[in-house]
Amino acid sequence: MNNKVNNKIKGKAGEDLVCAYLKKQGYEILERNFRTQVGEIDIIAADDGCLVFIEVKTRRNDAYGVPSEAVDYRKQQTISRVASQYIQKYLYFDMIMRFDVAEVWLEKSEINLIKNAFDSYIRY
Repeated sequence: MNNKVNNKIKGKAGEDLVCAYLKKQGYEILERNFRTQVGEIDIIAADDGCLVFIEVKTRRNDAYGVPSEAVDYRKQQTISRVASQYIQKYLYFDMIMRFDVAEVWLEKSEINLIKNAFDSYIRY
């Protein structure tokens, strides 16, 4: 199996784990893999009246560093732009929003949810 397919399977497994975790925490999953021409957001959820955009980063172990390190400034900008498109599409202009990063380690089945992982200055 090539790396691209392997990474896709690993990513989906991580997203599945995070969705199950979020549901246990009381989140409502609104959408998965919301895609536009700009990019994609892994999970969009509602948490206590807050619209939450969640980037999932999955690793088998720590060999390639901490998963959240992969969410650099450029990735944050892309997520913000896609979030703006989501808000415009569904008219969620009045909702409080938050950007989280979920780190997943498959070998340990461990999840670390980083709430408010970064700020966004979305313009509509």
